[in-house]
Amino acid sequence: MKYAIRLKITYDYPSAVADARHILRIRPRTDHGQRVETATVSIAPRPEERDAEFDFFDNPVDSIAFFSAHTKLAVEMRARVDVERNEPPLSETPPAPLVAGEAQASRRSDASSPIHFLGPSRRIVGVTALTSFVRETLGDRASPAGDAMLALTKRIRADFAYVPGSTSVGTTVREAFTARRGVCQDFSHVMIAGLRANGIPARYVSGFLRTNPPEGQPRLEGADAMHAWVDVWLGPDHGWVGFDPTNGVTAGDDHIVVAVGRDYDDVSPIAGVFVTTGPQETSHSVDVVPIEELAAD
Repeated sequence: MKYAIRLKITYDYPSAVADARHILRIRPRTDHGQRVETATVSIAPRPEERDAEFDFFDNPVDSIAFFSAHTKLAVEMRARVDVERNEPPLSETPPAPLVAGEAQASRRSDASSPIHFLGPSRRIVGVTALTSFVRETLGDRASPAGDAMLALTKRIRADFAYVPGSTSVGTTVREAFTARRGVCQDFSHVMIAGLRANGIPARYVSGFLRTNPPEGQPRLEGADAMHAWVDVWLGPDHGWVGFDPTNGVTAGDDHIVVAVGRDYDDVSPIAGVFVTTGPQETSHSVDVVPIEELAAD
């Protein structure tokens, strides 16, 4: 499936910002069953410094800096992406204990190595009740790990309420798990924390969802903004497989990957430093449209 994607993020500052530096992670990746045909990022006002590069996890990054006073910042990313992601053979994956042992024994140190996604990170900490929740969901230790991960994904979807506004970007894993409500960021952090505590490598994925589902299929939650889900490492033969706990499904052709990391802090769309006074206002919108629908129009 080929998609036309547009992301718009705007900031209105209460007083002029004279000096600012930002890192943008908003351009889709070419991997993970997808190919980026074009991707452009427009920024207003025009930054005095701008560099395109890749971070440690091979995410496309735009580094920008402003030295002139401005009261607004507008960022727009447009891309065309071809996604062809085969259904993962979950029932052919090794049992979870074997996956955990292979991860611990790995000596790879490249960006996709499982060793980077086993321990705590800035937003991922152990929660005893959550560790037990995941352990009991994984069930039979001899069953395929892929089937167990899908069962966990579906349980989070069933047990947690998707309630926009009920949490904030600073909500902790413990708070989200205790409340059993939140948004995609919370559910992804909960799943990652529980899996890592049980020895299974898991990483945070940010990206986009198809806005309009195929005829007869339900609309996926989180399609009007950047979405988040989880990659789980299922051994060297199967590698990283995506699971969406917000919607209780594996990541398919509706999911377009932008960035991967240990948690949200590694993949936030815009991060940086600037000085102003008072609360800023921001807006965020996403359009993901199959190119065939554009042609039909």
